[in-house]
Amino acid sequence: MAKRKLIVPKFTSEVEDARWHDRHRRKVESAVADRIREGSVLTLRQAAARARTQPVTIRLAIQDMDKARELAEQKGIGYQTYIKMLLHEALRREVGDR
Repeated sequence: MAKRKLIVPKFTSEVEDARWHDRHRRKVESAVADRIREGSVLTLRQAAARARTQPVTIRLAIQDMDKARELAEQKGIGYQTYIKMLLHEALRREVGDR
């Protein structure tokens, strides 16, 4: 059974906003939980980890990027997350070998 997407309307006041959320609390909580499971919303732990990261730009071969995207999709994760996991594992192995 497919879930219907929760659409939150635009509100003209905080009172209207609060009333709508009070009436739809369970739907909102369920939708947020679904988005966390899907990975489209950061948990507090993920947000804290992201705060300790530094964005980088590197040039990679198109074939490598295509393969990374393909493998990441098979695993059900984003390609950037997948590449970060690969790099982390390679660094851990390199340090462990010494």
